Amino acid sequence: MDPETSLIFFQGKNIRRVWYNEEWFFSIVDIVAVLTGSSIPRRYWSDLKIKLKDEGFEMYDKIVQLKLPSPDGKSYETDCANTETLLRIIQSIPSPKAEPFKRWLAKVVYERVREIENPELAQKRMRELYKKKGYSDEWVERRVRGIAVRDELTSEWDKRAIKTEKEYAILTAEISKATFGLTPLEYKELKGLKRENLRDHMTDLKHSLF
Repeated sequence: MDPETSLIFFQGKNIRRVWYNEEWFFSIVDIVAVLTGSSIPRRYWSDLKIKLKDEGFEMYDKIVQLKLPSPDGKSYETDCANTETLLRIIQSIPSPKAEPFKRWLAKVVYERVREIENPELAQKRMRELYKKKGYSDEWVERRVRGIAVRDELTSEWDKRAIKTEKEYAILTAEISKATFGLTPLEYKELKGLKRENLRDHMTDLKHSLF
């Protein structure tokens, strides 16, 4: 299945993250942009990698390239790091925002740990986010039910040795095509969606399959 990706905000700036190997990994370029204010954060990060290597920081086994959504609606492999590695990188970025960012990062990670221990907290956070986006209480509850049904479906697939992301995608596409006449990609194109989550634009039945 697709890893969980989402946007979070630090002082009004977007930071992409993905749940990978049971922990959050954050887009390093996004964090560089926030801390430095650079208009060319990719170049800054490229230069910083050289500096970190010269300082003896062995980063290549700690930085992971993971697919994250970009403004053009597509997903690209992006340098990502977990909390421990990020804190080391931040030490090499002279910025008055470094300390507040460290405190903010610790809070984000702590909240996720609490949600794993108590899944109801994750549902509460999701409900709050959708309400902030302007969705009605009725729509939010339908969305939550759809997620629960989808989880049951994928659990059944797990029992039948369906494990890889590609296998999940193929099954979902086949069921969607047979039921609605469209694959998820075709449905997204029909709706004119780019970066938006397809599941936020569906009925209860479709929620359970996508």
